[in-house]
Amino acid sequence: MAEPDQPEIVRILVVDDEPAMHDSYRRSFAAVADGGAAALGAMAQDLFGTDDAPPVPPPRFDLTHVDQGGDAVLAVAAGLAANAPFAVVFLDIRMPPGIDGRETAARIRSLDPDINIVIVTGYSDHAPLDIARQAGPVDKLFYIAKPFDVAEIVHTATALGERWRVDRLLAATRADLARQVALLEDRTAELAANESRALHMAMHDSLTDAPNRLAFLRALGDRARQPGLFAIAMFDLDRFKLVNDTLGHLAGDRLIQLVYATLHETAPEGALVARLGGDEFGILFDTPGEAAAVMACERVIAACGISFDVFGHSVKGGSSAGLKLAAEDGPRDPVDLLRRADLALNDAKRAGRGQVRVFDEEMDESIRFRRRVEGGLDEAIARGELSLVYQPIVARDTMAIAGFEALLRWDTEDYGRLSPGIFIPIAEESNLIHDLGDWVLAKALAEAKAWPDQYVSINFSPRQFRRQNFVGHVMESVERAGVAPSRVQIEITESAIFQDAERSAETLYRLRQMGFRIALDDFGTGYSSLYNIRTFALDCLKIDRSFIDGMGRERESAAIVHSIIHLGRALGLEVIGEGVETDAQAQALRIAGAAYLQGYYFSLPVPATHAREMALAGLIDPQGAAWEATGTVG
Repeated sequence: MAEPDQPEIVRILVVDDEPAMHDSYRRSFAAVADGGAAALGAMAQDLFGTDDAPPVPPPRFDLTHVDQGGDAVLAVAAGLAANAPFAVVFLDIRMPPGIDGRETAARIRSLDPDINIVIVTGYSDHAPLDIARQAGPVDKLFYIAKPFDVAEIVHTATALGERWRVDRLLAATRADLARQVALLEDRTAELAANESRALHMAMHDSLTDAPNRLAFLRALGDRARQPGLFAIAMFDLDRFKLVNDTLGHLAGDRLIQLVYATLHETAPEGALVARLGGDEFGILFDTPGEAAAVMACERVIAACGISFDVFGHSVKGGSSAGLKLAAEDGPRDPVDLLRRADLALNDAKRAGRGQVRVFDEEMDESIRFRRRVEGGLDEAIARGELSLVYQPIVARDTMAIAGFEALLRWDTEDYGRLSPGIFIPIAEESNLIHDLGDWVLAKALAEAKAWPDQYVSINFSPRQFRRQNFVGHVMESVERAGVAPSRVQIEITESAIFQDAERSAETLYRLRQMGFRIALDDFGTGYSSLYNIRTFALDCLKIDRSFIDGMGRERESAAIVHSIIHLGRALGLEVIGEGVETDAQAQALRIAGAAYLQGYYFSLPVPATHAREMALAGLIDPQGAAWEATGTVG
C-alpha cells in the first residue's frame, strides 16, 4: 500500500494584543500535534475526501504571532515577498494603541487578495457589513466569537487552509488555461497569416506582383454583379517572341515588368490591371460607352509603343488590344466576357497589330454552337443520351472507399461525347439546369441505394443551389429514394454561395441539420478566406485539381495545398485532394495530411455496374482492376 502524501503546511497569522489569547491559540494547535491528528484527519477526510480515496493526512500548522495591526501588515508583506504567504489570519478587532482590526483587515486585503481573514472578537462595535466593505470579498471573510473552543479554531483553520490551497491550485489551472488559449490564438493568427500569404501568392503574378488571371476573373465576377456599363480589354505585346529569342528570357521578363508599369500608369482611373499569362494583360474598367473605351485602349497602345531600355538595349514596344463591353442587358459571365475579349484581341492581331478591335457576334462561332447544344440538351434525357459515371473517393491510408462522386456524361449524335465543362454552363444559363439536375439526383440516389454504406457526392450548380425550396426538394428526393441523408454529399463551389451569402449560410445550416454532408468544391480558386469557411456549415474542402497538378513543378502550388490542408485540419474539416494522377502526388498529399484522395491514379470514373462491384469490395488497389475499365473517361 502506498504511503500517504506528506501533510500540507498551513501558515497562520495570529493578531491579538492579549498574551493570554496567544497562549490559547498555541494550546489549541498543540492539541492537534499531541494527539488530535487522527480526529483532524478524519474530519479532513469527511470534508475533502471520497469513500474510495486514500486517507487525507491532517495539515501541519505554522503559526506566526504579532500583537498589533501594523506588525500584522508587515508580516503579510514579508510572507508574500518570501513566497511563503499566509493562508489564514485570525484577527482581533480591538488592539490599542495601534490601528484597529477593521483597518488592519483592509490593509491586509489590499496586499493579499487570496488570504482568508477570520475576525475573532467578543465585541460588536463594528458591523460585519462595514468590515466587508473594506476587507471583502465576503467569501474570504469569517467571524468567531470570543471565547472560542479548540475544535472551532482548529476546524476553521483546517477548512480554510484546504480551501486556500484549492483556490491557489484553481488559479494556477486557470492561468495555465489562459496561456494555452493565448497560444492557440497565436497559432490561429499564424495560420491566418499563412493563409493570407498563400492566397496572395495564388492571386498574384510572381514576376510583376500584378493580379493574375484568377484575381482578374474574381474582380470581373464582382463587377458583373453590380449595375452599370464596364469594359474588359485584353492586350498582348507585338513581337515579344523576338525579344526572347534575341536578348534572352531575362530581357523578356524585364520587358514584361516595364510594360506592366506602363499599363498601370496609363489605364483609366480606378482600373484593375492584371497579367493574365505570358505577354497577355487584362484591364477592367468602367466606361460611359464604346467610344470612350476605345479611346482608353488607344492611349494604352500609344504608351506601349515607345522604346524601352532593357539592360542597355533599346527595345521598340508595341501592343494590340481586344475590347468587350458588358452591358446590363447582355452576357455578364466572367469567363465568357474574357473569352470574347480574347476573340477580339485575336482579330486585332490578324488585322495588322497595334490597334483595338471591339468584339462583335460575327467573331464567335461558339455562339452558334451554344445554341445548337442548348437545343440538343433539351431532348437529351428523352433520347437516353445522358449517363452517370462514378469516381471513388478513398481514405488516405487504408484505401477504403468512402464514397463516389457522380459525374454526368452526354454522348451526342452530332458531336460525340461533350465535356460537362461545355454543356453545363449552357444549361446553367437556361432552365434546363433544373431538369438536368433532377435527373442526376434521382439516378445517383437510386445507385447509392445499392452500395453497402458509401456516400454519393453530387455536384449542384449555383442556379440549382439558389432554387426556391432547394432544401425541401433535395430532402423529398432522398426520402423518395430511401437513402439516408448522411449518405449524400452536396458539392457546391464558392461562386454558388457568395452571390447571396446570408441566404446560403441558412441553406447550408438546414442541410447539415438534416444530416447531409457539405463539400466546398474547387477550394482555393474562388473567394476563399478563413472567415468564409468558418461562417458556412461545411464538412470538407476539396482542393482544386490545378493545385494538385502543379505541386511537383511550382512552389506556390505546393504551398497553397499545404496551407489548405492545415487550415482544414485546424477547423475540423476533412480535406479531399482531387485530380490525383501520380504516385508522387498521392504521397505528397498523404504526408501533408489530406484525409481523402480522388483521381485517375486510384480509378477512372466507372459505369454504375463497376462502381457497385467496387463498393461491395470496399477497398481499392490503385494498380489493380480500377485501371482496367475502358470507355469511362470523358
